[in-house]
Amino acid sequence: MPATCPDVDADDLSRGERFERSRERSHARRLLALRRRRRQRGSRSLAVVLAAALTIGSGGAFAATAGDGGGSSGVLKRGSSGPVVVQLQQKLGIPADGAFGPQTEKAVRRYQGSKGLEVDGVVGSQTAQSLGISLATAKAQSLRSSGGGGGGGGNVKLPAILDSIAQCESGGDPRAISSDGTYRGKYQFDRSTWASYGPAGDPARASEAEQDRRALKLYKARGTSPWPNCA
Repeated sequence: MPATCPDVDADDLSRGERFERSRERSHARRLLALRRRRRQRGSRSLAVVLAAALTIGSGGAFAATAGDGGGSSGVLKRGSSGPVVVQLQQKLGIPADGAFGPQTEKAVRRYQGSKGLEVDGVVGSQTAQSLGISLATAKAQSLRSSGGGGGGGGNVKLPAILDSIAQCESGGDPRAISSDGTYRGKYQFDRSTWASYGPAGDPARASEAEQDRRALKLYKARGTSPWPNCA
């Protein structure tokens, strides 16, 4: 029996070492799990902060500085129209109809590429500065043109005959366009007649108030003859 005691003691010692090593491994695993949870909480907190910053920025400084087209003075892009678009088209050496369409966007991209600017087809602050165009003027014109919606075209007082013509020509829809694209807007102006009474552009993209004003000018100059089928 005494001869077997050393073996028992050695075995007990071996189990004790295994126990200590197991406890150390468990402690290490708990520390690792704790660190992972802290990192995950930190990542979620950072994500929340970034999301809040982007949400706030989308209506403020972030939007104003994002890319060439984010200037605070407005931009010129596909769908824009008016005198500043005419100026832009003249600067680019393309037909100046006052409507920013695919041809104008392509010309803008070509210009941006030649000048080392961001090629996005949008005339923002950098492109406008390079071209010598005032975006502040474009923004002011946009605000003026958007202020006219509503029946009777805002502050423009129309004779009853023009209301009747508008209903006959387009159903009173300022965005109406004829099937062949020639006649546009509430009074179905063609582009050449439209340009005769103000800046060139697309009648169907102008505010209703602007369409009423030009229709009134046309009516005073030529009576009902421009609308032979509806007068």
